[in-house]
Parts: sequence; structure tokens; C-alpha cells
Amino acid sequence: MAEPADDIAINRAYWESMAARYAVAAERQWASEPCWGIWSVPETEVGLLPVDVRGLDTIELGCGTAYVSAWLARRGARPVGIDTSPAQLATARRMQQAHGLEFPLHLGTADATPFSDASFDLAISEYGAAIWCDPYRWIPEAARILRPGGQLVFLGNSTLLTLTIPEIEDVPATHQLLRPQRGMHRFKWPDGSSVEFHISPGDWIRVLRRHGFEIEDLVEIYPPDHATTEHPLAELAWAQQWPCEEAWKARKSR
Repeated sequence: MAEPADDIAINRAYWESMAARYAVAAERQWASEPCWGIWSVPETEVGLLPVDVRGLDTIELGCGTAYVSAWLARRGARPVGIDTSPAQLATARRMQQAHGLEFPLHLGTADATPFSDASFDLAISEYGAAIWCDPYRWIPEAARILRPGGQLVFLGNSTLLTLTIPEIEDVPATHQLLRPQRGMHRFKWPDGSSVEFHISPGDWIRVLRRHGFEIEDLVEIYPPDHATTEHPLAELAWAQQWPCEEAWKARKSR
């Protein structure tokens, strides 16, 4: 079942409006070694990617400017990206030309992809589908397009961040619980500019297992000393005590 059209339209409009800002970041991200999340924590410290991706068919769900797919391509994978924003994909294509990398980019949603069953060995999302699509819709789609034994890796905001960040623009996470964990799912923030999806760890476990995934790891991501970020989600001192982001690693049963 595809995501409701209203949510798709809201989020597409949001990312069309944000595309110019993220085009600037793409210049740096395409040229860098893999770094994750708003604090740009190096892959060498986080360990989200498989050690060897050579020859793997990979899909980036909600690829944005497709820098994760670029990292995979340089490591020998055969990446494909899909995103709902034409402007974001236009940036990705410009980056492909600038860096001499070519891989397919599709306009569409991560919960209703055009790909055949069992097409990929790795599905990955840094934010993207991980928070912008309903997990009760995109997780079964990821299961459908992954081959038996294929891996799913996705990173989004942590539960603690989601429960403690105020509903006021550019105000960082607090030391107070501001909303209940029970029943968390669809979040439409007061400005109405976008719709996000965040579910509890227990609900993540259940939806992943329901669709044939074995959970391998839950990686809580903390920034190093002196790290900086352009995103006002949390102050450094907060993020070094509680994770801003968490990443799930799961594998489709054989």
C-alpha cells in the first residue's frame, strides 16, 4: 500500500524548497569519505556499511543528492537511488557529472518502488525513507525488493531526540520528555511544512521481524569532541550524553 498522497505531496514540496540548501552540502558530501548524520561521524567509527560491497546491487531509499550511493559506487557496488524530489535528483545528476560517476536515479517513493522482487543485496537510507516514509509501508517494500540474505541499513533521529525536542523551530532538544513514547508514529510539526515518522524501538523490532528481518544491530551515534553541525536539533553537550541518531542493521531471512 502506498503512502497517502497528501503526505507525499507535503514532503515533496518541503524537499523542493530545501533543495538549494542541500545542494551546497552535496559538494562536500560527494567529495568526502563516508560520514554519518548531522555531526558527520566517520564510517570508521560507526561501521554501518558492509566491509566489502564490491558487486552488490544496492538501493538508496530516499537518496536526496545520492552521496551515500556515490560512496557505495566508489567501493565497487552497483547503486540505484530513488527520491520523491525532482530538485534533489537534479543535484544528484550534477554531482554525478562533476565526479564522473554514473548510476540510475529514479523519481518515486520508497514505499512503492518500480523494482522487481528480490532485486537488491543492500537497501540503505540515511534519513530519507527512514523518517520521511511510513515504516509500516516502506519496511515491507524494502523486504520485497531485497534478496534473501540481503541487508537493510537505515539511520534516523533517535527516540530520545524525538521525545525531547520542542515544537519550536530551531530550538534544540531539552532535558525534559515533551511527548509520550507510547503510540508515537506520525509527526506533523506545527509549521505544517513536512510529515515525519518515528516509532518506538519496540515497534521497530516488531515491524522488522513481521516482514522477515533478523535484527543485527542498533547503533547509537555520538559526536566526537569539538564536532559541529548546521542542524539545530541538539547542542554538542546533549548529543554526547544521549544520541541524536540511531541506525538499525537488519538482514532478510534466507
